[in-house]
Amino acid sequence: MLNAIANIFIVIVQRLTTLGEALYSLLYLLVLGLKALISGQINVFFLQPTTQRKVFAFLRAFWPNFAISKVVMKCYENTGTAVVTRRADCIDVLNRNADFEVVYGARMRQLTAGDNFFLGMQPGWDYTRDTSAMRLAARMTDVDEIVRPRARELANRIVADSRGKIDIVPALTLEVPWDMTRTYFGCGGEREKMQEWTTNLFWFLFLDLGADPQGDANALGQAAELRDYLDSQIADRKSKPTDVPDILNRCLALQSAGTPGMSDLGIRNNLLGLLIGAIPTISKASCLALDELLNRPDALASAHKAAVSGNDTLLAQHIWEALRFNPFNPVIYRRAVHDCVIAPSTLRRLKVRKGQLVFAANFSACFDRYDIAAPNEFRIDRPWDDYVIWGYGMHKCFGDGINKAVIPAILKPLLAQKNLRRAPGDTGHIQTGTAGFPSHFHLVFDA
Repeated sequence: MLNAIANIFIVIVQRLTTLGEALYSLLYLLVLGLKALISGQINVFFLQPTTQRKVFAFLRAFWPNFAISKVVMKCYENTGTAVVTRRADCIDVLNRNADFEVVYGARMRQLTAGDNFFLGMQPGWDYTRDTSAMRLAARMTDVDEIVRPRARELANRIVADSRGKIDIVPALTLEVPWDMTRTYFGCGGEREKMQEWTTNLFWFLFLDLGADPQGDANALGQAAELRDYLDSQIADRKSKPTDVPDILNRCLALQSAGTPGMSDLGIRNNLLGLLIGAIPTISKASCLALDELLNRPDALASAHKAAVSGNDTLLAQHIWEALRFNPFNPVIYRRAVHDCVIAPSTLRRLKVRKGQLVFAANFSACFDRYDIAAPNEFRIDRPWDDYVIWGYGMHKCFGDGINKAVIPAILKPLLAQKNLRRAPGDTGHIQTGTAGFPSHFHLVFDA
């Protein structure tokens, strides 16, 4: 009886707090949004993570799930748009593969000039074949044995050589993942070209909401260049074998063993997909996490202590919590395979029509106080399941284990420095370049 009364009290408090937060968020949006509109900065205002968090706080309380007939995303075929903001509903959408499909296959086939990559596949033989084979080539044990040690060594050397001044994007956050594609993937190519190829192709697959014709043509041209490079790299490795334990060599070993899906074309397409997901994502996530920590002096000081003391687990907790507040992507989208219902038997019940794109707001999900304790507090004791950083379910990022190792390895030597701070002026903030990804971010510290 007492437990029942306590639970009722907790629910009432949660709802009142949610409503209060929503009303405060609405006031914030009206006041600061008007100022941004007057100053001509309204687009910048709504791109800020804090603004997006306020929007989601309002929606979770008053309009948690909704659908409109307007086609917002033009790069993938769809009949309209739906948005879900509550954590339970976001997880539900991402788990219901039979009802909500990934859409990337159409554009992935354009990049490969033929076959799909498993990121764009629904459950079935092709998905199982390719993911199983690539798990044999990119082994979980490689993270601790190969990937993390190399990333740590390189990041430590780069920061040590910087002597108190560093532009972290070209020098560190792009350099380390590119080096990983060279030494561990076995197909890093020419540094600047590979970084440009993968960044533009990532944009083409995931961020080109408006289906920009010029941008698309540029991306497809670069995809052809990347295919040619990978074809030549595979042929060269077959003619000049090595015993390096990299992904390319293991793919060729699987090919020799008759493993399904490991033809030269299959290897090339899988490597192309892995490359697209490696360099730009690690670089941007590293920059965003560090940017958020620099905005929080107490969290930065705590992260510094963790880095200096060698407490890698605690340091990583700071990074994931920073990415909760400043995420790589605020939504994950799926397309309804048929008419279906989200959150049945609730007041937020939503009917989704066949073909509608559903935006599962993972950013919002990480601040839903019905599932996340003290969501607006920066806490470093959260369980990993509170985060939805690299997707969720069957199509969670294939390289999530690599990301969890490499990003802290990149940031640790920086966070260990004394008085780490932004460089003066605009250069001390993230500058964007290719496809809107970070291009420069100048920091200084006491060497």
